[in-house]
Formats: sequence, structure tokens, C-alpha cells
Amino acid sequence: MRTKDYTSSFTVNQSPEEVFDAINNVRGWWSEEIEGDTDRLGAEFRFHHKDLHRSMQKIPKLVPGKKVVWHVVDGQIDFVKDKTEWDGTDIVFDITRKGDKTELRFTHVGLVPTIECYGGCSGAWDFYVNESLQSLIATGKGDPARKE
Repeated sequence: MRTKDYTSSFTVNQSPEEVFDAINNVRGWWSEEIEGDTDRLGAEFRFHHKDLHRSMQKIPKLVPGKKVVWHVVDGQIDFVKDKTEWDGTDIVFDITRKGDKTELRFTHVGLVPTIECYGGCSGAWDFYVNESLQSLIATGKGDPARKE
């Protein structure tokens, strides 16, 4: 039996290009502690949140106005037994024009209910994607984790 990857979506009035640009402004919605390029095909960037979570993402797919994919190359989640639960997972942003609106579908492939961090990690994505990123797209201001 296949378990379901964490997925969420929302619709905004902005264009697919504006949504794409906001996604790639990772410091504007996820964390101010991002190190590295977040808007270039093949680039790698590091996320760090206190002593709880760090991960290195590589960008294997970047299709302007349509899709962004991050592959988690290395991660450490310190609040679960298997600290490498994110390793090898993919974080996918699919952008679709729906009439005069744009839909963003977010999927963390591999973040499934059977892994220990699912509750905490899906809750964090709920906030950072559905609130912070959506706000950045709609108003130009997100609510990323602040630098320590």
C-alpha cells in the first residue's frame, strides 16, 4: 500500500511568473538562514533552523512559470530517531494557470504519514507554504523564520 506524500495547494490572483519568482525567493518566505543560490538550475542551498533541522537542497528542475523541484541531498532532523528522514526526498512546486488565477500545488515527495517527522514537518509546511509563501505572492511580504 502506497502512503500519500504531503501535498497542499492554493490559488492566487498573480501570474504564474510572479508565483515562480516568489517560490525562488526562499529567504522571503521559508527562512532568512538560507545559504546559497535558490533561483538557478543545478544550484545547491542550505536551510538551517536552530539546532533542530538542517538540509541541503539541489535544484534539478526549474521551469519558469511552471515548476520548481528541490532534491534533498543531505539533511538532519534532530527531533526524530531517524535524523535522515528527508534525505532523497523531493520538494515540488507545480504552477498552473486556472482561468484568470494561478494555482500552486506543493508536494513533498517522501514526506508521508508513516515517518516520524510527518506531523511536525507537515505542520511547518502548512505555515511556510500556505501562509508565508502565499502572503509573499499576494502582498510582497512573507513571514520567514528569522535569523538567530
